[in-house]
Amino acid sequence: MSSEPPSETNPVQFSAGYVRYAVGMLSVVYVFNFADRQILSILMQPIKQEMQLSDTELGLLSGLAFAAFYAVLGLPIARLADKYSRVKILTVCLALWSLMTVVSGLAANFAQLLAARIGMGVGEAGGGPTSHSLISDYVPVERRATALGIFALGVPIGLLFGYLLGGWLEQLYGWRSAFLALGVPGLLLAVVLRFTLREPPRGHSQGGVKIQAEPPPIKAVVLYMWRIPTFWHMAVGGSLQAFGTYAIFQWMPSFLARTHHMQSGEIGSWLALIIGGGGAIGSLAGGYFADHLSRRDMRWQMWLPAISMLLAAPISLGIYLTDDRAIALGFLVLPVTLVNSYLGPTFAITQTLAPLRMRAMASAVLIFALTFIGLGLGPQAVGILSDLLRPAYGEQSLRYAMMVSGLIYLWSAYHFWRAARTLREDLARAAE
Repeated sequence: MSSEPPSETNPVQFSAGYVRYAVGMLSVVYVFNFADRQILSILMQPIKQEMQLSDTELGLLSGLAFAAFYAVLGLPIARLADKYSRVKILTVCLALWSLMTVVSGLAANFAQLLAARIGMGVGEAGGGPTSHSLISDYVPVERRATALGIFALGVPIGLLFGYLLGGWLEQLYGWRSAFLALGVPGLLLAVVLRFTLREPPRGHSQGGVKIQAEPPPIKAVVLYMWRIPTFWHMAVGGSLQAFGTYAIFQWMPSFLARTHHMQSGEIGSWLALIIGGGGAIGSLAGGYFADHLSRRDMRWQMWLPAISMLLAAPISLGIYLTDDRAIALGFLVLPVTLVNSYLGPTFAITQTLAPLRMRAMASAVLIFALTFIGLGLGPQAVGILSDLLRPAYGEQSLRYAMMVSGLIYLWSAYHFWRAARTLREDLARAAE
């Protein structure tokens, strides 16, 4: 893979239609990124029964085994994306994680499934940071939160497809078919991406500003970003949000199966509607309102997530305090919508605070925190706590473990509020 040519200094024009296509294509890739990652959640109960696994082992498969490699390898891959062709890097990553999704469907035991999840984490590590950097060079700063909010639709739409497809395929044909149904189209999408997406020059959306020839080393970027108070609090707030939300994403199908005795197809349909639909509304609304309100005061970029987390914490308790499944599903709607509102503003502020040659790396630093704490520790902690509570509560142990995890949104709200206090000063320094 060769370094990018000096053509970054040449004028390049992208039509408005092509920019929409580019953002749309990257969003579709992110849908596959999240669907491949999260489809395990709807399949955990049948996998548990077939392979005789504990909740702690399921937590390892759904959380830490994937998240550790995803988070750690995201940093060096992002540095490559700050130096070489981002489109080529994203193509290789998409092909690898899609292949590992196929391998997951062929796994015969826990060790093989664990290895496939690790391989998937390696591939997906380059998806988010590389895409964020590309979008930031396609879209100017005044529309960036909206664009990244659209990109972030990959989370709820990926969940929608994962739940719906996984639930019904598992019920009709078994859990292995669900992995194959997502992995094979991802390999085809990698070919389309490689031959239709053009690499934008660095700083294109800012008028082609001059940038240094080489990106700084990983350690320098980590230290630079971590010394920005807004970024630090935003990363902690987002990580705590992810802790509670990934616990819901991964364990909600098992909770509905154990507590409310629902079948996988029914679970997949309801969660596709609620988590997929509600999450999409939250992601779009969060990006739109953050851009709109920040015209009056930039601190709304962080106030909006803070308010959303503050409201989500007490409402989420209703999911687990009722024995009526309709009421439980009803209580799920609002928290899912609220907590997804942080995605567009958080990634947009990160890209604005970071220098041009640090953008992919800055995104990777944020994703490292979100993934390691959220995806790595959230499902794992719930699985461990569920096993610890099992002697006292039996099959209902998962209910109480998930209830505890939802309260962490209050802690998340505090850090987003703290990020708002330093946002204007840090943005002014970044502009200099």
